[in-house]
Amino acid sequence: MNVSFLDIASLELHDAFEYYEYQQENLGRKFVFEVENAIERITYYPHAWHNFSKQTRRCLVKNFPYGIIYRVSEDHNILIIAVMNLHRKPNYWTNRLQ
Repeated sequence: MNVSFLDIASLELHDAFEYYEYQQENLGRKFVFEVENAIERITYYPHAWHNFSKQTRRCLVKNFPYGIIYRVSEDHNILIIAVMNLHRKPNYWTNRLQ
């Protein structure tokens, strides 16, 4: 099972890392570690999380207010659509599905 990121989702991950690292040394690294753990859970159990929209699911990141919005293709590849801050606009990423 392959995991890939939309470019904008990679940028969101990087920006969140920078923000947390600025707040406290090594907090950004802890954030990335938890995101990696969430993605690992997704790869093992891609259908474990409820449908977030018609085409997507959301897995929450432990210890941080973020969710991983992803889509599973018919050939079981995973596309990360957004690394979403749960305290911001909830549907900002929906135009990425086209």
